[in-house]
Amino acid sequence: MRRVTTPLSAMGARFIERNGDGLPLTVRGQQLHPISYDMPVSSAQIKSAILLAGMAGEVEVALSEPHGRSRDHTERLLRAFGYGVIVKEDRIYFAPGGRIEPFDIEVPGDPSSAAFLVGAAVLAEAGELRIAGVGVNPTRTGFLEVLLRMGARTQVENLSTRFGEPVGDLLVRPARLRATEITAGEIPGLIDEIPLLAVLASRATGTTTFRQVGELRVKESDRLGLMAENLRAVGAQAEVVGDDLVVEGGDREPRGKVRTAGDHRLAMAFAVLGTLPRARVSIDDMACAAVSFPGFPEALRGLAVRSRR
Repeated sequence: MRRVTTPLSAMGARFIERNGDGLPLTVRGQQLHPISYDMPVSSAQIKSAILLAGMAGEVEVALSEPHGRSRDHTERLLRAFGYGVIVKEDRIYFAPGGRIEPFDIEVPGDPSSAAFLVGAAVLAEAGELRIAGVGVNPTRTGFLEVLLRMGARTQVENLSTRFGEPVGDLLVRPARLRATEITAGEIPGLIDEIPLLAVLASRATGTTTFRQVGELRVKESDRLGLMAENLRAVGAQAEVVGDDLVVEGGDREPRGKVRTAGDHRLAMAFAVLGTLPRARVSIDDMACAAVSFPGFPEALRGLAVRSRR
């Protein structure tokens, strides 16, 4: 939590740690002042906390992200309501002056959730999948660019814009995948899709390397270690080398037990792997998928039923 409390404290906010080691926290609001801050990691959550504090305190903010831009939903929304948000090279500049008013919006489909259905369609033996009304913000669709490099057959149709956010339909067809390398600069734009990309990489031809993904150790679980452990548990070859994840592709039928540690993205990624013919993948906690995708198992089974028709 200090990733958030440190910059907010520098703006004048007060935090009291009850046990001296993080949560629970007591927050005392005070008059905030401008900040120029170099973020230790590229993170939309940390960035948004600081920008929204600048909005609430009506003060200027300047930020930099070290490894490429993270998702920019907050910047787009602030611009839509008249706030000054300018991006120059690796820095973001915020200036007060706008005003948030009540509004109605149809929230686009979440690309991180749609990614798992995309993955199932890529692995399918036949058919075609259209997912309508998905947010296709460029800072959220890095996984589609990686899939295209891997040989996937995906495209975006019926583009429109809502409150500064691009929205479209994803059209996906089955494909044979090949290995690729995902660079450190790409990671902020696809951090949540790495579990899905890793299970797809286990079915690709060749060795796929995810560079500098140590941030996965501090997600809902030690996602980095569990990805490698679970891939090996179902018969694939995977290892963590420093902060890199290396996955060897193959065509062995995935069979084994998956330990999720309650991590929704791990559960959904390995459920996608379990859609392969003759797969036998047992997941210890499929219910945790409801954290971000209520009804996911039913949606996945629905795709399988349609592909057989």
